[in-house]
Amino acid sequence: QVQLVESGGGLVQTGTSLRLSCAASGRTFGTENMGWFRQAPGKEREFVAAITALDGGTYYADSVKGRFTISRDNAKNTLYLQMNSLKPEDTAVYYCVAGYFRGSVFYAPNYNYWGQGTQVTVSS
Repeated sequence: QVQLVESGGGLVQTGTSLRLSCAASGRTFGTENMGWFRQAPGKEREFVAAITALDGGTYYADSVKGRFTISRDNAKNTLYLQMNSLKPEDTAVYYCVAGYFRGSVFYAPNYNYWGQGTQVTVSS
């Protein structure tokens, strides 16, 4: 089992930054693929970013590429999402995810574990 707890969300203005954190406990941190998904009201859940266990490769949705950075600190058992130049369309509940798989990091069902989510609201 893996437990994921997100923090760092909040209400910010357009153009500012936030850093989300995801504290992981349970199985050995660093051996799983991890990522972030988000869901805005009335919209489907969407992939945001991922980082692989195998080689630390990072992947981003086109909508956040160049603005968001995913990273992990295995010593602290923590995953991060640095979000810069935030836009109102980034408003959503952000979920930390983890999974042990060889498939696509963009595919939500591949992730076995999900956090409870943290709200990010960007005002215009």
